[in-house]
Amino acid sequence: MSLDSAPAAQEPDIPTAHAAPPGLLDLFLAFARMSLAGFGGVLVFARRAIVEQHRWMSADEFNETFALCHFLPGPNIVNLSMVFGSKLRGIAGGIAAFAGLLLPPTLIMTVLAIVYARFGDLDVLRRSLAGISCAAVGLLIAVVFRMITPLLKRMDPVALILMLGVFLAIGVLRLPLPTVLLVAIPVSIAVTYFLRRKVAA
Repeated sequence: MSLDSAPAAQEPDIPTAHAAPPGLLDLFLAFARMSLAGFGGVLVFARRAIVEQHRWMSADEFNETFALCHFLPGPNIVNLSMVFGSKLRGIAGGIAAFAGLLLPPTLIMTVLAIVYARFGDLDVLRRSLAGISCAAVGLLIAVVFRMITPLLKRMDPVALILMLGVFLAIGVLRLPLPTVLLVAIPVSIAVTYFLRRKVAA
């Protein structure tokens, strides 16, 4: 069975061979399709395209790349497009992915902003936006579950404890995000370094 015909919802338990690196036009078109399909957030569709459809990255590689982008300033998905494109095709690849991600929705949103400025007071439009927001939350929950699946499969207790600690600190205790990151990042790096060093020894 070819990679293209494999079910998109299934992820192999073992690493698979990566597909050939895409060209600049392929990067632009791939991220353009992600942005145009990305109702409720592009992350869901970016992960599906990169990991499952094109197999340009494994699930673990995507998680690691997204984790790096998450800790950089700016929108996560924009950071991801630049990092991912640059990793595969250098600076030109980063620019191609970045342009594909932002150009189509920018043009569409410019037109919609003009329409909303004229018809934004309509009750049917406000109700439609409320329904779309519910779907967006569902998409976000779905992609978060897909991203933690590799951790759950490995049953890495240290990674799960760190993940739970950050969740409790931000989601339950409502601690400031910068403070939590200043503690979580060095702790995560130190723990991972010592564990890998121990395994290597």
